[in-house]
Amino acid sequence: MQSGPVTAPARVSFIRRLRQGDQIAYLLTFAFAGLVVLVTAWLAWELFANSALPRDKFGLPFVWTQAWDPVQGDFGALGFVYGTIVTSVLALVLAVPLGIAVSVFLSELAPPKVSEAMALLVDLLAAVPSVIYGLIGIYVLVPLVRDPIAPALQATVGRLPGIGRLFSGPVYGVGYLTAGLILAIMVVPFIVSVSREVLMAVPREQREAALALGSTQWESTWNVVLPYARVGITGGVFLALGRALGETMAVTMVIGNRPELSGSLLAPGYSMAAVIANEFTEATTDLHLQALIEIGLVLFLLTMVVNALAQVMILLTTSRATSH
Repeated sequence: MQSGPVTAPARVSFIRRLRQGDQIAYLLTFAFAGLVVLVTAWLAWELFANSALPRDKFGLPFVWTQAWDPVQGDFGALGFVYGTIVTSVLALVLAVPLGIAVSVFLSELAPPKVSEAMALLVDLLAAVPSVIYGLIGIYVLVPLVRDPIAPALQATVGRLPGIGRLFSGPVYGVGYLTAGLILAIMVVPFIVSVSREVLMAVPREQREAALALGSTQWESTWNVVLPYARVGITGGVFLALGRALGETMAVTMVIGNRPELSGSLLAPGYSMAAVIANEFTEATTDLHLQALIEIGLVLFLLTMVVNALAQVMILLTTSRATSH
């Protein structure tokens, strides 16, 4: 008998919120957020379910086995994992200093009109299709790496003990170095775009306080602005790494497509995305096809791990900044 007066106001409140749009907005946004989770789980399940044959035959050693022989039915992903990691790390080594330097110039040093014009060009570079970068790699980077870049590296850095092995062996033009260079060109716009926005979001008071204490503009940027924005810059770097890990066409066109491990950056290699693009339509057996799908699963998991590490680093950096 007492439940009526209790539930009626709740029902009226829900109807009022529904009419005002609050409840509708909540339900719609909640549904879209849940859809993202469902799509991610669905992708992971499809990759897992359609790679049962190689998982049953090779097990977990599939990841660190190098053999790739479709004729004999012997498959392993190590050569492709190695090529993906090497080219992505090399791309970051080349792109991060360049991207941060450009973003600092655009946000701190360049006149506003110049900054806006260059920022537009950077955004346009990010929108260029990867196959266009691949063509640039074939007709521009491959000849440049073949001569004069690789011979110059072998004549200088290649003579140093230890590190010289990175530039040993014959020069083909295609290989890890060329793939890393084209990836660096492709991910620089992402780093610049994110880092510039983060640097411009730093409160003006931070700069003015440093300048009031006698710092130069560069000292203010280096000692105050960059440390303040390091969390966002880190996020931009990991966004670029995610792009580099999954890049397909441009890498396929310049890496050489040879599934072998090599300590030389000048040697041809292979990547996980490239082998899927090259062999998926030509796979003649179920085992070969599902081995390619399992490589896709490995790439998916690797990307998830990288993103998770990025979130952990951002949380740790944020907590340290808050504690200080």
